[in-house]
Amino acid sequence: MTESRHLTVSIARPAAEVYAWSRDPAHLPQWAAGLATGVRLERGEWVADSPLGRVLVRFVPVNEYGVLDHDVVLPDGTTVTNPLRVLPDGAGCEVVFTLRRRPGVDDAAFEADAAAVTADLGTLQRVLEAR
Repeated sequence: MTESRHLTVSIARPAAEVYAWSRDPAHLPQWAAGLATGVRLERGEWVADSPLGRVLVRFVPVNEYGVLDHDVVLPDGTTVTNPLRVLPDGAGCEVVFTLRRRPGVDDAAFEADAAAVTADLGTLQRVLEAR
């Protein structure tokens, strides 16, 4: 079993709106600094310029359940699956990212990953609540 940590943020916007906006890879640079500083569509695939280099980002198909799981294909070909959910909560929602420790990642790197995801979720909250 892989060690996991669920990182969450509450957003005072309707779940359907948060889902629709967040699932657009073109919006990643606005909130996911840990993943993308620039995103473009190349030959039908979303390519991001990340701190790790050029990566591919592949979201699951549009669905009614708020599932935003996505694979990130790293420059070395390793695929990292990132579970991400938008859960309705009254007039707002909760966004839950499941951070999984990859093999060989030490405690310090895992904590740094958690901090980066938490920062990204905070940015997502600020961006969407300002709309």
